[in-house]
Amino acid sequence: MTDGDRTASGSIESDAAPELVVDLLVDASRIPEWAPAFADTVARDGEAWRATMGQSEFTFSVVAVSAAGTVDFIRELAPGQLGGAYLRVVPRPRGGCVITMTLPVRPGTDPAATRATLTAELIALETLVSGE
Repeated sequence: MTDGDRTASGSIESDAAPELVVDLLVDASRIPEWAPAFADTVARDGEAWRATMGQSEFTFSVVAVSAAGTVDFIRELAPGQLGGAYLRVVPRPRGGCVITMTLPVRPGTDPAATRATLTAELIALETLVSGE
């Protein structure tokens, strides 16, 4: 990766069925269980979701196509700029799945720190779905 990278991506394999992973991801209230760097709490707010992180609050949308294994968490990153976490869950040969996630690297943030967060979140997500 270079200093100019705007995203970080990674993947992890899981023995869990792809449908199980997608179902867990679509329930955004469970995000703090596997992505505590994103939010301390998450709750429904009408058609959107409201997250808190420390003293700040923000809303985001979950855009999912279960049959395609796509789940995106979209929020306003800067005025007029939408983005967020993009997850893909694809079947793995002989069972299970591969979970891929892409996160934005925020301006002024060390890309290595974003990659470390991404790796920790994928491991936590896989651990969570393994116990389901």
